[in-house]
Amino acid sequence: MTRREFSRRLAAAAAAAALGPAGRAQAPPAVSVHARALYRSALILDCNSSPPEGRLPLPQADLDAVRGSGIDVVKYSIGGLNDDFATTVAAVAHVQRLLETYPGHFTQVRVAGDFARAKAEGKLGIILSFESAEMLAGRLEPLELFRDLGVRVMQLSYNRKSPFAAGVMEPEGGGLTALGRQAVAEMNRLGIAIDLSHANPATTADVLELSTKSPLMTHAGCAAIHEHPRNKSDEQLRALADRGGVVGIFDLPYLTASPKQPTLEDYLLHLEHALKVAGEDHVGIGSDADILPLDLSEKGMAELNRQFAQRRSAGLAAPEEDRPPYVVGLNTPRRIEVIADGLLKRGYPAGVVEKVIGANFARAFADIWT
Repeated sequence: MTRREFSRRLAAAAAAAALGPAGRAQAPPAVSVHARALYRSALILDCNSSPPEGRLPLPQADLDAVRGSGIDVVKYSIGGLNDDFATTVAAVAHVQRLLETYPGHFTQVRVAGDFARAKAEGKLGIILSFESAEMLAGRLEPLELFRDLGVRVMQLSYNRKSPFAAGVMEPEGGGLTALGRQAVAEMNRLGIAIDLSHANPATTADVLELSTKSPLMTHAGCAAIHEHPRNKSDEQLRALADRGGVVGIFDLPYLTASPKQPTLEDYLLHLEHALKVAGEDHVGIGSDADILPLDLSEKGMAELNRQFAQRRSAGLAAPEEDRPPYVVGLNTPRRIEVIADGLLKRGYPAGVVEKVIGANFARAFADIWT
C-alpha cells in the first residue's frame, strides 16, 4: 500500500479514540484574526488529502471534523499502489456512495466551476486522483474511462517503475517509456492533470518537455532545504513554474533529516523557499495528510510501526521513512489556517496567501481540464 493509504487507515482506526493529548484530537490552533478571516473567505484547496474513510455510515464526529476543518476541496488519491482495474473501479464506486449518503457534506469536483460551488454550498469537494498506474494495466484505453468517472489527476508511476515511467525509488532509473510518451499525449487530450510528485528527475524532465498542459507536483518538498528523493530541486521547481505548473508542499518527515520530527517552522522554510524559486503563482499546499489528524497514541504508533515494516519488506519505503508522517503544529484539521497565519506573520500579502492556500491549484486545474 502507499504511504498515504496507511496514514489514512491509521487515522480511521482512531475514529473512536478518546480525546486527549496522546490521541488524535487536538484543540483548534490559535491564529490571528486576520488569518481566520482570510481562511473563511478564500478557497481552501489541499492537493493531497482525503475525507474520512471506512465503512458507511461515518461517525458523526468525523463529519463534524470535515465541516470544522474549513477545507473546501481536497485531491483524494484512490487505487492504492497495486490495485487492479476492478478494485479501483470499486474505490470510485465507494466515493460515489459517500456522496450519495452525505449530499450535505461532500460533492465531487469534475470541472472548474465546481470549486466555487463547493465553497458556496459549504461542502467538501473531492477531486479523484491516482498515485499508482497499476489499474491501467499497461494500457492507454482505461485513461478515458477513468477520466469520465471523475479521475482528473494521475501519476505515471509511484516510487518504482511502471509500464509508463520511472519513480523516485527506481534503482535502474529511466524516464518515460514509449508507452508513457503516448500516455502524456492522451492525458493532455483528455484534460487529465499529470502529477510528477513521485517521478524521478528523468521522468520529470521528459514530461516537462512533452506535455502541452501544465504538469503538477501536488505533494513534495524542496531539495535545497533538505536533500531527499521526494524533494524537488530548484531546477525542477523553476522548470515547473515556466510551464505554468504548481508545486504543493507536503507535511511529511522528509522536510527534515532523521531523526528530527519536522515542525511548523521547518514546513514554512520549504514553503518560503518554493515561493522564492518558483514564484507566488506556482506554489500551493499538498499536505499528504488526511483531514482527520494522525493518531499519536500508543496504539496508533504500534500500527504505524507495523506498516513501516511492511513497506520496508516490500522495498517500497523511502529513505528516512522512520518517523510518524506529520508535522508538529500541523496535525489538525485546520492545518492550512495555521500555514496561512504563518505566512501573514512573515509579511506575505493576503493576495499571495490566497494563491498558496487554494487559488493557484484551482487556476492550474481550470487550465488543464479545458
